[in-house]
Amino acid sequence: MTWMETAAELRKSRVPAVLVTLASVRGHAPREAGAKLIVTADDLHGTIGGGNLEMTVVTRAREILASGTEQTRAEPEMFTLRLNDKAPAKYGRQCCGGEVSVLLEPLPVPAAVAIFGIGNIGLELTRILARHDIEVHVSDSRPEHLEELDRLEPPVAQIHREFAVVGEEVLVGLPAGTHVLIMTHDHAEDLHLCDAVLTRGDLGSIGLIGSSAKWQRFRKNLIAEGHTPEVVDTIDCPIGLPDLPGKQPATIALSVAADLLGRMG
Repeated sequence: MTWMETAAELRKSRVPAVLVTLASVRGHAPREAGAKLIVTADDLHGTIGGGNLEMTVVTRAREILASGTEQTRAEPEMFTLRLNDKAPAKYGRQCCGGEVSVLLEPLPVPAAVAIFGIGNIGLELTRILARHDIEVHVSDSRPEHLEELDRLEPPVAQIHREFAVVGEEVLVGLPAGTHVLIMTHDHAEDLHLCDAVLTRGDLGSIGLIGSSAKWQRFRKNLIAEGHTPEVVDTIDCPIGLPDLPGKQPATIALSVAADLLGRMG
């Protein structure tokens, strides 16, 4: 498997990694310029030559992985190592005699968003989010509404269509940290999804479309279901930017998308 195929497979599996490249080589070194290594928290794919060089780079790559979050993405780094018996070495001497410059590029997993309900607003919201390098799950119990996604421009985002009569079936399979937007055509389904999201407890931001009056009814019902007020209040309703007026579907979708993208950094 090539390094590009490995990187694509890790991204598909939502495994963060760091791509290591020998950017330049002066003198003698175990590998040539351009050699690559992909580092994950638990595995290595490829090699840049082993020894102190590789272990030093792997240690730094895993520090980068440990420090990265969705809001604070690690930046690429470059540093130079000398391969001689006088150079500092934590993992054993390498006496090749050369000097290498190494580039470390974080390969974070894309942020994930789930939209439940592909009505007028849901379709417009998907249209906006599809232009970003994220992973978008769209779910509806009406297959003809999912077919509307065929009208979108070829997306930048990876889009997953999920037909489900019961949205909770999709919810259980979402990656941890997924941002959830609930906007189905059925308020009863909205309430069930809110309950399921709070019960799962490991997702990202939670947004519910609707008025303040709708939220007060939902809040009361969710507390009656056993959720604490503090947990219930992690749901945002109404959603979007309060300073952006208008009730047209495209305007509401723009407001919701702007607020969501701000949360994702």
